[in-house]
Amino acid sequence: MRTLVLWDIDHTLIAAGPLTRKIYETAFTTVTGRTMATHGLPSFAGRTDRAIITETLLMHGIETSEPLLQRLSHEFAAGFGSRIEEIRDHGRVLPGAREALAALAARPDVVQSVLTGNMKPIAISKLAAFSLDEYVDFEIGAYGLDHGERPPLVRLAQVRAADKYGGEFDEHGTVLVGDTPYDVQAGHHGGARVVAVATGASDEAALRRAGAELVLADLADTDAVVRAVLGTTA
Repeated sequence: MRTLVLWDIDHTLIAAGPLTRKIYETAFTTVTGRTMATHGLPSFAGRTDRAIITETLLMHGIETSEPLLQRLSHEFAAGFGSRIEEIRDHGRVLPGAREALAALAARPDVVQSVLTGNMKPIAISKLAAFSLDEYVDFEIGAYGLDHGERPPLVRLAQVRAADKYGGEFDEHGTVLVGDTPYDVQAGHHGGARVVAVATGASDEAALRRAGAELVLADLADTDAVVRAVLGTTA
């Protein structure tokens, strides 16, 4: 049976640096004609782009509509796509991320993609900036415009993986790797086991309290990562 591995991106695989906020601010002004307030962006941690965009508009007293959300989404995605070199210059791959992705991608019993709050074009741009895109199948991932909350994204990725590769991916054969309690909750409510990494704002204790099956300090030990990921499906 294959294992479906779903990676969070920000602070799990990469750190994109301060450029993300600048891109959001520029896109917001382009679409709305207004300057974003100093504290005009909600927290990104564990959130989907759909939720972030909606809350950003509400924080500025702008009524949300699907056409406006789509326009902002398109502008955000275009901003990331046109600044890949800057993302590379100001961001970084987190220790061990490339090696862990490569090791799992080389296994015939693993199908690997992303489960991320980023919309799909942004997810591709971020990983492509660091040449990590070759290790994951973006067709079967789940993204920040697919739903406002993370848990339903797990089932969506499982369905997409089953449609492409055949078989069935359930909670016993799906592993979510992320760095926040939101990732842990998404896995548990969505139907996946969770390997948490303390490479973001949440420490190991917080991730354990959230209920992660396994918690790693980081991804630096490739063998340990592979064991952790595959061990959760036993």
